[in-house]
Amino acid sequence: MVPRVPLPPEIQLAQRLAGNEQVIRDRAVKKLRKYIVARTQRAAGGFTHDELLKVWKGLFYCMWMQDKPLLQEELGKTISQLIHAFQTTEAQHLFLQTFWQTMNREWTGIDRLRLDKFYMLMRMVLNESLKALKMQGWQERQIEQLLELLTTEILHPDSQAPSGVKSHFLEIFLEELSKVGAAELTADQNLKFIDPFCTIAARTQDSLVLHNITRGVFEAIVEQAPFAIEDLMNELDAQEEEGVSEDDERGQDVLSKEPGSLHGAARDRNEALPGDGEDSVGPVLQFDYEAVASRLFAVASQQGTPSQNRKRLYKVIRKLQDLAEGLFPEDDVPEKAYRNLQEEGQERRTKKRPKSRSQKQPGKGRKEDSRPDPSSGSERRMRRRRRRGSGPEPTGPQEQLGGPGGRGARKKRRRLRAGARVKVAGCQELQTKQRPLQSRK
Repeated sequence: MVPRVPLPPEIQLAQRLAGNEQVIRDRAVKKLRKYIVARTQRAAGGFTHDELLKVWKGLFYCMWMQDKPLLQEELGKTISQLIHAFQTTEAQHLFLQTFWQTMNREWTGIDRLRLDKFYMLMRMVLNESLKALKMQGWQERQIEQLLELLTTEILHPDSQAPSGVKSHFLEIFLEELSKVGAAELTADQNLKFIDPFCTIAARTQDSLVLHNITRGVFEAIVEQAPFAIEDLMNELDAQEEEGVSEDDERGQDVLSKEPGSLHGAARDRNEALPGDGEDSVGPVLQFDYEAVASRLFAVASQQGTPSQNRKRLYKVIRKLQDLAEGLFPEDDVPEKAYRNLQEEGQERRTKKRPKSRSQKQPGKGRKEDSRPDPSSGSERRMRRRRRRGSGPEPTGPQEQLGGPGGRGARKKRRRLRAGARVKVAGCQELQTKQRPLQSRK
């Protein structure tokens, strides 16, 4: 008997992860986390590319077999948090690279009933990868490596990513970035995060990718601009409130510590519900709109940029330039955000309003004067009756009616005359038909 060759641990874990029973799958996920921690702690340890592909295939089918939305969400969090079990940045990037490669390979085989949970898994993995950057202090080198990985595996024209993966990634990227880093990232750092999208939008030949980038990234920045200004104003208000004396703060602390204190309860409510109003959209990223517009113009004005891409990007550039100059769509801006802008422009509006009213008044008077008199219709009828009874009238009154509004009257009369001729001709024909009948009698 030939002795059995033991399978590698990665294959064994993958088989258990794709098992039919949920208990076996849950145990395999826990063992996988311990195995990753133990192996990446070694100096000479670490995973190869093929080994992580096998692990991700088992994790993919572990998610495939999971039913019930709450359990799917819990499993998605557990799988996405495996990135923090890797001890080195290179191993984390390899883990992310094999994840996106697995999604690209298996995407066409996902049915519509299982599509939502894999959308959720992609969102969670992207969120945890950004949290890994946050834990490392948003280092510039780490940001560049992650963006290069995402661009190569998803956005690059040579990548094997299906359009569904690309569209969902472009839809969720800015949203997940704002959730993780809106409170810490500066405008310059945010510009680095969207720089790959500027390059791809200018070079891509795929109209769907261009549409998703402009709609999911650039137009989203424009739509969130009023709320970003509101956040800045709230920060300034908070800094002004920090100038309160220490005695007042101590007095507030004493009141809040008293049992049954209404002041403390109200303070807790206000702190627990920051920005829960109707206009709140959650955390918003801060951008230097002029810098974003100049970066887009630099890539869109190149000779190799397709014409349709250039036209689409120029429209976005105009909107960003308007934002940089302080021009906002008032219908979309919250009242608190542009209250100061309204006060500054109030004098200009009050100067323009009297002119507009004075311009509208003479127009109204002209419209009232141009209305025809009620007696004009009766006069025309009397003239028509006279013409039918006494023949044609002199041309003097017609020439008087040939002023500014007389042309319409002439046309109406000509049409009526033609109709009258037709009627008269019809009457003559009837008379000629009736005469022979009378002669027969």
